[in-house]
Amino acid sequence: MPKPDSLQGSLDLLVLKILSRRPRLHGYAIMSAIRDTSAEVLRVEEGSLYPALHRMEEAGWIAAQWITKDTGRRARMYELTTAGKKQLGTEESRWRAVTSAVNRVLKEA
Repeated sequence: MPKPDSLQGSLDLLVLKILSRRPRLHGYAIMSAIRDTSAEVLRVEEGSLYPALHRMEEAGWIAAQWITKDTGRRARMYELTTAGKKQLGTEESRWRAVTSAVNRVLKEA
């Protein structure tokens, strides 16, 4: 049985959605937003998030910029691009189709 924190193919959707609502977040803030918004049901680990962010940046869905915070620490801030907004629409449609199909199967049982 899959773990409740297993995102299985939905990580891109979650990251893009979070960045559509709250632009210019760093990685830890993205992880926290997913956890908090899902009432702590979904958890993203650094080992999953940062490769996904790098991949999405290479795909042109997000843009990243290094900033120096008031504390002197550097942080890489991410924001959605125009291509990322389009991809978010695609990912949301795909998610709705999959969840609808799963719901149909569950109703048959």
